[in-house]
Amino acid sequence: MIIVLAPGQGSQTPGFLEPWLDVDGVREHLGALSDASGIDLVTHGTVSDADTIRNTEIAQPLIVAASIVTGALLVSGRRDSVGAVAGHSVGEFAAAYLAGVLSDVDAIRLVGVRGRAMALEASKVATGMSAVLGGEPDVVQARLSELGLTAANMNGGGQVVVAGELGALVALAADPAEGTRVIPLPVAGAFHTAFMAGAVDTLRDAASTVTPSDPTLSIYTNRDGSRVSSGTTYLDFLIGQVSNPVRWDLCMDAFAKDGVTGIIELAPAGALVGLAKRGLKGIPSVAVKSPEDLVAAVDLLEAS
Repeated sequence: MIIVLAPGQGSQTPGFLEPWLDVDGVREHLGALSDASGIDLVTHGTVSDADTIRNTEIAQPLIVAASIVTGALLVSGRRDSVGAVAGHSVGEFAAAYLAGVLSDVDAIRLVGVRGRAMALEASKVATGMSAVLGGEPDVVQARLSELGLTAANMNGGGQVVVAGELGALVALAADPAEGTRVIPLPVAGAFHTAFMAGAVDTLRDAASTVTPSDPTLSIYTNRDGSRVSSGTTYLDFLIGQVSNPVRWDLCMDAFAKDGVTGIIELAPAGALVGLAKRGLKGIPSVAVKSPEDLVAAVDLLEAS
């Protein structure tokens, strides 16, 4: 079973969309998604600098649009070869599109709302996120509790992303839990924590105008790593996800249990394939960073 993955915030880099604009239909697709999201995706994906695309209200639509566009190219005429889809954090909106739960326009419109709402909440208190690599889980959790930090993304493969006030994150980096390494992440808020509660209400209001469909491809949820068969339930999980932890570790456990034989990560790719190489060793994977990588991804999909 080949699973197609969509990455979350922090995977963007300046200019990463540039090579895709020469692919037939991509510029036009991005234009339609720009109109729906309220973000000039072509400009931000080609010429905007790292600080600009770090802004939550820009980063989230930019990342999801890239996954939607490259996912559409990948599955066109090959949908029957896709065993399942999943997204990490905001990438779940791209997964919802690929699975047929949401249209591309509805998905990116809701992501635009989500990004703006989360940016507003992040502006109220100086917060952020850091990756914690290694260490014993109990030891890590004890240190987080001391500092008032939350395990926001449990990513598996020996990585936990923690979130909270910036002062506490600085203290963690200066005095980490034994056996760990702390890496600050290029995100501007304590996402997937109680700091984002206000954004949940805003997103729920926006989602009330959308009628989701039941998935036509198997889709996993970050809530607990399970597969979801109801579009309404999946959309509800997407809303609640904003202020709840991402359980990517449970998703990877489910991938292994369900017999995943290959992994394709859509643009802007790299992070999820990296986690899979540590947590799902030996499974072939392709990170779709460029049109050339898309060729390799098609080969993997068609060989399944």
